[in-house]
Amino acid sequence: MRIVAAIGGNALLQRGEHPDAAVQQHHVHDAARSLAALVTAGHEVVITHGNGPQIGLLALESEADPALTVPYPLDVLGAQTQGMIGTLLARELTGLLPGRAVTALVTHTEVDPHDPAFHRPTKFIGGQLTDDQARLMEIERGWTTARDGARMRRVVPSPRPAAIVELAAVRTLLDAGDVVVAAGGGGVPVTRDPDTGRVRGIEAVVDKDLTAALLAQQLDADALLILTDVTHVFADWGSTHPEPLLTATPERLRALDLPEGSMGPKADAAATFAEQTGRIAAIGPLDDALGTLLGTTGTTVRATDRSGGTDRDGHHSLAASPQ
Repeated sequence: MRIVAAIGGNALLQRGEHPDAAVQQHHVHDAARSLAALVTAGHEVVITHGNGPQIGLLALESEADPALTVPYPLDVLGAQTQGMIGTLLARELTGLLPGRAVTALVTHTEVDPHDPAFHRPTKFIGGQLTDDQARLMEIERGWTTARDGARMRRVVPSPRPAAIVELAAVRTLLDAGDVVVAAGGGGVPVTRDPDTGRVRGIEAVVDKDLTAALLAQQLDADALLILTDVTHVFADWGSTHPEPLLTATPERLRALDLPEGSMGPKADAAATFAEQTGRIAAIGPLDDALGTLLGTTGTTVRATDRSGGTDRDGHHSLAASPQ
C-alpha cells in the first residue's frame, strides 16, 4: 500500500517543553520508530510533518534580532523548519531502515491568492503580546492580532492548498523505492504568476493536514494517516464522558464540534480524503502508526462500508474492510 502519514509539529515539541534541539531529537526518535514499522511491513511511505511550534520559535528569534531591519518572511521560515525537521527524521529513519534510501525534500505548496483566508487570518503564530504590544505591531508591521486566552498573539492567513509544486519529484522518489519526507509544515506557501508561471513566497501558513490530504489524493495513496497525541477522535470532547470513535463517516466527523486549533483541521482533512477517493483515512496515536493503519487503535474514516476492494498491489483493501 502507498501511505501518506502526517505527524504534528506539537508531537515533536510539546507544550511547555524547552525548544532545545535535544528535546526535539528525542521526540523524532520515538516518531521514527513508529513510522519505520510501516515501511518494515512492506508499505510505500511519504511523511509530512507540522511545524507550528518550530516556525513560531523562528519567528520570535527573527523579530528580536537587532541585526535585521525586517524580520524574515514566513515562507522562508517555513523552509527552514522543513530543513530542520526533515534532516532529523531522515537521520533517524536511515538508522532504523538500513539499506533503504530516505529523502527529505523541501516542498512548495501553491495557494490561491484570492483565497478568503487572506481576508480572515486565523492561524496563531509567535509569542504572547500585551494589548499595547499588539497595537504597536499592528501599526509598525501591519500585523493582524487576536486574543488567545488572556493575551494577544499574531494571526496569519491559512489558505487551503491548491497544488504541490514538487509532486513529480515525490512520485519519482517513491518509484525509486525511497521513503520520502515532504510538504513539511503544509509546504512553503507560494502563489504563481498566471502570465510568467513564476512562483513567489507569500506571508501565510498552510494547514499541514489539508496539504497531506491533497498530497495523498494526488499520489493516488491507499491511505492517509494523521498521527497525533491522542488515541482517537472523541465525540462529546470536553464533557465528563467523551466517547472514542472507532470508525466514522465524513458526515459524522463534520457534525462534531471539534476545536479549530487542533482536531478540527485533522477531521476536515481525513473527511475530505475519504470523500474524494473512497479510500481510508485514519486519525490515531503517533506511537502506533501501524495500529492506526490496521484499525486496532485510532479512528478509521471511510465514506462507505463497502467490501471486496483491493489496493494498488491487488491485495484486499483496508478501505473496504469493516473494522
